[in-house]
Amino acid sequence: MQLLQFSPFRFRFKNSENKVAIFDEIRKKFIQLTPEEWVRQHVVHHFIYEKNYPKSLINVEKRIQVNGQTKRYDVVVYYPDGRLRILVECKAPEVVISQATFDQIARYNSALHADFLMVTNGLNHYFCQMDFENEKYHFLPELPAHQPQ
Repeated sequence: MQLLQFSPFRFRFKNSENKVAIFDEIRKKFIQLTPEEWVRQHVVHHFIYEKNYPKSLINVEKRIQVNGQTKRYDVVVYYPDGRLRILVECKAPEVVISQATFDQIARYNSALHADFLMVTNGLNHYFCQMDFENEKYHFLPELPAHQPQ
């Protein structure tokens, strides 16, 4: 797999029927390794091992309802009280991050109300803080780390 713009992490892999799978520490199972999954697993490891978020506050690939349609988010990080802190949209490295990508995460966030957004293809990362009052987001150099209470 392609080298991404994250710190190097240790991953667990297995081969089955000529397909490679990567172990997801949140879902606690092996997932078929696709370019998008490669990015998703780097994001999860980034939150756990660099931003110090407990695994219990991270969720991966769950269904949500957006404007009456079923969608699936990539990664979310919660506050300890259960409110949504960070919503992440992952794309494969060959996918260019565009306005359509930001529109997609904004639609998802209209249903989820996360305080922070991250959009990444593993090579380029964009971080935003929501301004719900003015219905816009502000770009940030990075996302906040977990602050144990």
